[in-house]
Amino acid sequence: MSRSWLAPLILISVMATISGCDASMGRIVVSPDARGFVKSPSGETFTPWGFNYDHDRNGRLIEDYWENEWATIEADFAEMKALGANVVRVHLQFGKFMEAPDRPNTALLGRLAKLVALAERTDLYLDVTGLGCYHKPDVPAWYDKLDESSRWQAQARFWEAVATTCASSRAIFCYDLMNEPVVAGGDTDRDDWLAGALGDKHFVQFITLAAHGRDRPTVARAWIDKLVAAIRRRDGKTMITVGLVPWSLDRPGLSSGFVPDKITGPLDFVAVHLYPEKDKLDAALDTLAGFDVGKPIVIEETFPLRCTREQMRAFLDASTKHAAGWISFYWGKTIDEYKHGSTINDAIIGDWLTEFAKGPPR
Repeated sequence: MSRSWLAPLILISVMATISGCDASMGRIVVSPDARGFVKSPSGETFTPWGFNYDHDRNGRLIEDYWENEWATIEADFAEMKALGANVVRVHLQFGKFMEAPDRPNTALLGRLAKLVALAERTDLYLDVTGLGCYHKPDVPAWYDKLDESSRWQAQARFWEAVATTCASSRAIFCYDLMNEPVVAGGDTDRDDWLAGALGDKHFVQFITLAAHGRDRPTVARAWIDKLVAAIRRRDGKTMITVGLVPWSLDRPGLSSGFVPDKITGPLDFVAVHLYPEKDKLDAALDTLAGFDVGKPIVIEETFPLRCTREQMRAFLDASTKHAAGWISFYWGKTIDEYKHGSTINDAIIGDWLTEFAKGPPR
C-alpha cells in the first residue's frame, strides 16, 4: 500500500513544531515508581489537571469551527490556561480525518498541526483522543460498511497519520485510542457500530459487531495491540491510553470487555471516566480502585454531574490514593459569563469552574 501521504505530513509536523515549540516544555512520561508522571528530562513531577474541550458553547465539535473561527480556539486555550489547566483533551472524528480507508485528509491533519503549535505556545499539553464518531452524519457510509478486520485496519491508518503529524512535538500528553470502546458480545451481529446517543452525540462505540464465541478481553487486547503498533511506527515516545467506561471492570452485569488487568499491558497509563453520585462517593472510589492495576491512573472525564461541588472536591481529594491526574470539562464560556447566565446549569458550571481554578487535589 502506498505511503505517499507521509511526506507532506512529516513536513507539516516539523514546520508546526518549529513555529510553535516552547523549549521549556518537557515530554511527559510515566514516573519511575509507575504511580504518576514526570517531565523528561528534568524529572519534575507533572500532575495532569485539565479540561475536555469536546465541544463549544453551541455543541459544535472543534472540526466544525476551527477553520473559520480560529480566534475562538485561541481565546479558549488562553482561558483554560488562566483557569489553571495544563492538559486539554481534544476529540478527533474519524470521518473528518480519513477520506478513504487508506487515505488521510492532509488538510485536516495540517489543521491539527496548527492546534499542536497553539498548545506549545500556550504551554498546554494535548490529550489527543481519536476515532470519534460523535456526530452520526459525519460517519462515512464506506466506513460503516467495512468488516471488523478492515475497520481496524482503517483505524490503524488514522492513528499512523495522526502520530506522524504529532510525533515531533513535546506538547502531546498522550494519544487516547478511542473514547469509551466496547467489545460487543453474543453471536448475532449488531446493526450499528455506535451505541445510543446522548443528545445528538454518540460517545460509546463498538469495535466489534459480535463476539462470535471469542473472549471479549482478548479481542480488546488484540485491537489495542494493532493500534499501538500503528502509532509506534511513527512515534516511539508519546504515551498511549484508551478512555474506559467505569463498567469495564470484570463484575456481574454490564461490561465493556475492556477489563483493565487484562488489556492495559501495551498502554502507558489507565484512563477512566468517573462521575461521582451524591451520597455514593464510596462506590465511585471502589470503582476507581478496580482500575488500579500497577499503572498510573488519570480520571479522564469527571464533573459534578450528579453531586454537589463540595462532594466533587471530596471525591477528588479521596481519589489521590489511586489517581494521578484529573480532566474535567470546558465549553467555551468564562466564569463571568456563567455567573451572568440565567439557567441552573450556568450556575452549576460557573461554580465548578471557580472550584477547578483552586487547583488539583494534593
